[in-house]
Amino acid sequence: MKTIARTLLALILLSSSAFAGDLVNVAGASRIALNGYDPVAFFTDGKPVIGSPFIKGSYQGADYLFATKDHKTLFLANPEKYAPQYGGYCAYGVSVEALAPVDISTWQVRDGKLYLNFSHEYVEKFNADFDGNVVKADRKWPGLVTKYGN
Repeated sequence: MKTIARTLLALILLSSSAFAGDLVNVAGASRIALNGYDPVAFFTDGKPVIGSPFIKGSYQGADYLFATKDHKTLFLANPEKYAPQYGGYCAYGVSVEALAPVDISTWQVRDGKLYLNFSHEYVEKFNADFDGNVVKADRKWPGLVTKYGN
């Protein structure tokens, strides 16, 4: 398990960028977060909705795409509410102090926050002790930002 996590971490660090002292899972030099999905749609539409490259907003050095101008307005008014937890990295990975990419189909909104994971297997592991894993991830996230953020 540790070997897989370390391999995933190395892969992420080679393919993702962090900006402005933050650590956000983005698509290389494009700086697009959430693989181009609209972060607000997870909350308002209850599903992943691809954003438009013509409706863009920035937060923590990453660009987010939105399906509508209203979604962009909502996001920019309160980005902490809509941005994915742990910079959009795998929530379970962060709970074990590793960075991993995400599969957008693993999304879940719980307690008013958006969580993503590497795979459905990792969602099951994360949800097996959701509250405990959130506590672990919340504790480990600042150290990962310090270590890998710019």
